[in-house]
Amino acid sequence: MKKMKVKALIAALMAGVMTVGMMGMTGCGGGSSDSESGSSDDKTITIWATGSDNVRQIYETLVEDFNENSDYAGEYTAELQFMLSGTGTQSLSDMLAAAYKANQTNTDYDLVDLSGDDLSKIVSQIGEEALVKLDDSKIPNADRVSAESTVATDYVQPYRGTTVVLAYDSETVTNPPTTMDELTEWIKANPGRFAYNAPGTGGAGDSFARTAVYNFMPEEAITSDDPSWEEQWDEGFDYLKDIHDSMYSSGGSIVYPNKNQGTLDLLNQGEIDMCPNWADMVLSQRAEGTLKDSIKITQIDPAFTGSLQSLAIPTFGSNEDGAYAFIDYMLTDAAQEIMVRQMAAIPLVDTSNIDMTGYEDIQNLDVNNFRIMSIGDLSTDFNQRWDSEIGAGN
Repeated sequence: MKKMKVKALIAALMAGVMTVGMMGMTGCGGGSSDSESGSSDDKTITIWATGSDNVRQIYETLVEDFNENSDYAGEYTAELQFMLSGTGTQSLSDMLAAAYKANQTNTDYDLVDLSGDDLSKIVSQIGEEALVKLDDSKIPNADRVSAESTVATDYVQPYRGTTVVLAYDSETVTNPPTTMDELTEWIKANPGRFAYNAPGTGGAGDSFARTAVYNFMPEEAITSDDPSWEEQWDEGFDYLKDIHDSMYSSGGSIVYPNKNQGTLDLLNQGEIDMCPNWADMVLSQRAEGTLKDSIKITQIDPAFTGSLQSLAIPTFGSNEDGAYAFIDYMLTDAAQEIMVRQMAAIPLVDTSNIDMTGYEDIQNLDVNNFRIMSIGDLSTDFNQRWDSEIGAGN
């Protein structure tokens, strides 16, 4: 991981953050540099999260429910600082690393939401010691969760799952593939009826292309940013070239759609019969009625990549007790059901007391079988090679 100067990071922090308060107000903000500018009192918990707009919306709902209806209502008040992905020059992981390296203390980084990739970056940049080693006695509901992060296991608490799956139209595909080999056979037997979005434009296409390549490599490569692994990409890229002519085409040319939504739209319109996509994206749109009911999801073996979304407490925050309280809330039935029904998140607790109506497919997804991919800066090289050898061959 390349080191960046602290001054540059702080400047980008101030310029690139989208702040969303608990009432949905937005503005600019950043981590505090001294004790006087951290959380204003022992009751305030500042939660940092990043992602697409649906993540912002769900967090606004969760923060409101925590403040008004949870067992901690009145004892703590949660406030949200949200960074909309793709709008700033710095990631949340870079901002946290900058604060830690600058020896900031008592900041408003009370609690942070981290994806698998962000967590790997944090550990790579500043180590586990930048995070509080969690005390499960302060998170009573942690006993309900069996899933564990493969990175910094004792320092983060997973609270929901997300994964790329195979989405298909059950009206045209009555017996979907169960393995990558079966999927390959189906793609070649049904030319033009499968698509994946161009890597770099959305995580579903990234997942398909990268797992297709890394399926030919040792398992440990999938979580390593060692440049030497690039020497073993050839067999996987040959595979992507082999199926290239069987991809969706329009106007006589092979088309790799833009963004995850691009492939999902083609599936919904009947232009294709199958594509990789995010489970939550498919199920939430189907529940809203914007995706036809015949669209189903399934996992294949080896699986596409997934992730456990986790919460961590930086050592340089200012309200550790409040952070523990919010983590515990996120593992309640109430919070888990909000995430299921508003964003089709994969719950990490027993769902017997959660209304899963319309989201039954989620119960068939086993978070313990998720494949976590974290290849760091190699992803840039990967996308460039795909653009050159696959995308340019349209």
